[in-house]
Amino acid sequence: MTRLFKVVRIQLVNKFAVLGMPLLVLAAVFLVNMALYGVMSEPSPGGERITGALMSIYCVMLAVHLQTITQVFPFAAGLSVTRRTFFGATALVVVGQSIGYGVLLYLLNLIERATSGWGLRLQFFALPFLPQDNAPAQLLTYTVPFLFLSFIGVWVGIVFKRWGQPGVYTVVFGAGLLAGALAVAATWQEWWPSIGRFFVEQPPVALLGGYPLALAAVIAAVGYLTLRRATP
Repeated sequence: MTRLFKVVRIQLVNKFAVLGMPLLVLAAVFLVNMALYGVMSEPSPGGERITGALMSIYCVMLAVHLQTITQVFPFAAGLSVTRRTFFGATALVVVGQSIGYGVLLYLLNLIERATSGWGLRLQFFALPFLPQDNAPAQLLTYTVPFLFLSFIGVWVGIVFKRWGQPGVYTVVFGAGLLAGALAVAATWQEWWPSIGRFFVEQPPVALLGGYPLALAAVIAAVGYLTLRRATP
């Protein structure tokens, strides 16, 4: 366990890149939205200004943990850190960071709702499709997407370390080809109405919490198995 936390410290040597960059991007995007809606005309009575820019911090988390593999893994391997220990430390960082950011977004959501959208009726953190009156469910829906996208970033970084750019291109092309094949099949079999009903009938906590959590666990397992044969 001591060895594990030492590797966590190695991964957090550049705290600004790992912990600060997602928050910096979030703050910049938030301020831009505040400025943008501040100079716009008032919305209609009862209307809200809804933005999806919160997704920015999730995308940055994916990039941050991709770099964890491509930049930190070779250094850690040079210090004789085992792949098992390195992946365990990576998982600890991902989980801890995801929970921390999830709590932060939840608190900012509370402030936003208490201030009527920062005085601008802006919905940046308190998005309408999120659970509004269930604190545990809301924390889950903020936190789990961090886990999901972070482990995607970790896995893509591992693919790059093992197979290089051709491996990454193959994964991206394969994912696009699979999505296209599924779209063709859904159109051919007229599944789209059923698919639409499925997503509409699912509670937000399942769509943003349960299913992504299961996928994150699968991707983490696949990432660990791939890392076992990756070269620094």
